[in-house]
Amino acid sequence: MTVADSLPEVLLFDLDGTLVDTAPDLARATNALRAYHGLAALPYPVIRAQVSNGGSALVTLALGLEREHAGHAEARTYLLAAYGEAVAVDSRVFPPLDRLLVEWERRDGTWGIVTNKPRAYAEPLVSALGLTPGALLCADDLAEKKPSPLPLLTAAGQLGTPPARCWYIGDHLRDMQAARAAGMVAVAVGYGYLEEEDDHRQWPADLWFDTAEALSDALLEA
Repeated sequence: MTVADSLPEVLLFDLDGTLVDTAPDLARATNALRAYHGLAALPYPVIRAQVSNGGSALVTLALGLEREHAGHAEARTYLLAAYGEAVAVDSRVFPPLDRLLVEWERRDGTWGIVTNKPRAYAEPLVSALGLTPGALLCADDLAEKKPSPLPLLTAAGQLGTPPARCWYIGDHLRDMQAARAAGMVAVAVGYGYLEEEDDHRQWPADLWFDTAEALSDALLEA
């Protein structure tokens, strides 16, 4: 499939690692948790690779506590409280996607966000960055989250667009699984929070972009 074959009416983005670089603020919260337990800070790249896996994965990374451990839930609460106090200090839209969205809206294009991030953190982040998605679907909005296609289908319904006319853009295998199951064009990006062994070009996508610049250029030049 080429970009020309699949030009979208609607762009739907994953949030962390795809549209917004949230790793700096999540890394700060992760290292705050370690400091609370008397541990030295972890290197930023180590934390960055785990950001897409959510708060529980960051707790396991920070303290070595698996979900089943008695102290995991308390540690996760501490981490999320630290993050919730400063969700948009250093988080930024990946350039040049900020300019892409301006131009997309100027062309009367519609876009939205479908994320596994809880609304308590996603909504203030989106607001602080001045983003105005036509739809924002978060982890706790529905009974299912990605890789279920339900949040993607719900977003398409809210925007009044058939799923086949939507691109879903993400930096994780579950994003591609959700997009395929929803009947959307699955777009894999390689600039997000991939672990060392991940290769976004091996995911079951329809289109692949290594950089945010390549993604933006493909949409604006098509």
